[in-house]
Amino acid sequence: MSYYPAVRSSNSLLHADAACALYVSCASTAVFASDSCKYFVGSLKSWPALAGLSQSACLRTDHANAYTVHLCRGAGSVTRAGPPSEPETTMITRRTLTALRRAPLSRTLSSRATTVLSALDLHSSRELPGVYDGEWCGSGEVLQSVCPTTGEVLARVQSATPAELQRALERSREAYQVFRNVPAPKRGEILRQIREALSAKRDALGALISLEMGKIRTEGVGEVQEFVDIADYAVGLSRMMNGRLVASERPGHSIIEVPNPLGVVAVLSAFNFPVAVYGWNLALSLAAGNATLWKPAPSTPLCAVAVTKIVAGVLERNGVPGAVAGLVTGGKDVGVGIVESKLVDMVSFTGSEAVGRQVGQSVQSRFGKVLLELGGNNAAVVMPDADLDMAVPSVFFGAVGTAGQRCTSTRRLYLHSSIVQTFLSRLESLYQSVRPGDPLDSATLLGPLHTQQAVKVYHDAIDRLQHKGAEILTGGASYRDLPAPLNGGNFVMPTIAIPPEVDVTDPLWSTETFAPVLCVGVFDKLEQAIEWNNAVPQGLSSSLWTRDIRNVGKWIGPAGSDAGIVNVNVGTSGAEIGAAFGGNKSTGWGRESGGDAWKQYVRWSACTLNFSDAAPLAQGVQFSNTA
Repeated sequence: MSYYPAVRSSNSLLHADAACALYVSCASTAVFASDSCKYFVGSLKSWPALAGLSQSACLRTDHANAYTVHLCRGAGSVTRAGPPSEPETTMITRRTLTALRRAPLSRTLSSRATTVLSALDLHSSRELPGVYDGEWCGSGEVLQSVCPTTGEVLARVQSATPAELQRALERSREAYQVFRNVPAPKRGEILRQIREALSAKRDALGALISLEMGKIRTEGVGEVQEFVDIADYAVGLSRMMNGRLVASERPGHSIIEVPNPLGVVAVLSAFNFPVAVYGWNLALSLAAGNATLWKPAPSTPLCAVAVTKIVAGVLERNGVPGAVAGLVTGGKDVGVGIVESKLVDMVSFTGSEAVGRQVGQSVQSRFGKVLLELGGNNAAVVMPDADLDMAVPSVFFGAVGTAGQRCTSTRRLYLHSSIVQTFLSRLESLYQSVRPGDPLDSATLLGPLHTQQAVKVYHDAIDRLQHKGAEILTGGASYRDLPAPLNGGNFVMPTIAIPPEVDVTDPLWSTETFAPVLCVGVFDKLEQAIEWNNAVPQGLSSSLWTRDIRNVGKWIGPAGSDAGIVNVNVGTSGAEIGAAFGGNKSTGWGRESGGDAWKQYVRWSACTLNFSDAAPLAQGVQFSNTA
């Protein structure tokens, strides 16, 4: 039996072990200090594992948010609150520590949160395992899921240790070696069942996205619908992942291009689409015969756990190894471990340009495949002949929807000089009408930013704009004096700013701000607007509003927008799954979802077949001593 030594301590929290430690003074005080298991309230009399100590205890919370356990010899009350000058020490077993760690968390959670979590069987009363490789586990750093609307802690999720990550990687490789031999239409049937299981929980999952990420409920449900839709797509694709027959110049020969499963695909997803981006990747990866390992954003672990539970149930019912769709939650170290692992054949990363550059370099240094979906600094261009009844609401949604936290959010607005006043007047009226609210309320259009750090990014952007002399037409501050519980949330005012000039080399225009900040510029000719659109490093989405077919031809042609998404009379935000999704330039050149995106998830082989009685060389080459 393993023991942890009790450590003599004053008021500081010392760790006797990398995972956890219990400091026991037989005379008075015990402090249980662990990032993963220090959240206990109640009486030790309710913990049978401590019965052998022949002591009772009560707990109090200090200002450092650590919990102090006061032990006394009998069943009486606490004798004193501080440690003696020279406390005696004792020992406690690992089994006891495990029991402590698994003890329920006695804390109050709002009814709005409890309702959402219970609908998906997520019990916030104890730490949730955040690793799945066919079995649920997790004993690493604890991730806190914090509601951006209220600031309350929704749950705590146990992330992967280095050893657990390595095991998950190895099991993913083993699962791939099984799953690659399953006929593609059979894989499609499994995807169909995943689609049905997700559809049955669509509203509950949508509510969880709203709760944990912060987007409004209709967007949360719509995100789950994207997963459902791409699963539908992949079911059909499983019977259509065709190769190609190529004519050979040699008699009695044929050339075929054959797609085969690739291996292990790692998906590192971002907080803003905590379900859909994984869905895009998982559906195509499973149809192709791969194993997929998911590392979600550290701030949205509950969405990942809930989705993985649903998918794992389908795999289990079909006798498929669970590691075909594995999960590892964690922070930067877990991400680095995945990216650098030679057990991973392809990394699909969604995130910032800065981190994407590091991911791309790391994966390519070991000759792995990489799919990058990075920054989007998207522009809408409005011509004088545009239908403003369509354009104004679309720009409003593009800039304000998801509180400006979509990679396709509208960041730049270029208006023809003849319509500036009319357009901005109508747009400002829509901005003035929007009010922050609970994303779970169907009447809410504006939810919170995801984190306090995002609020800082917003304010930094406003400060830069004001320093450069920009006119703040509306917004430019956080909301104040909101009623409880919204006063604990990350709410900021959607902002329209008019810088003094359009200088595409200035970070005001060339840098993506992941918040609801819209910069406005004025042009006279379409060619000028196209030049501004293309001059930034990013190239994800773009939108032109016009009724002139000649403008359309310029916009989508070789001298037009250089973005991966080039829309006409459609906003920058809100793509469907049927076409490939992705951007160019520093957005990363990746493509996910529909179209030909599936071709990235397979390995291709060109196979030349000779069914003749001779073996001629190509290009008429002769290599014989009788020539």
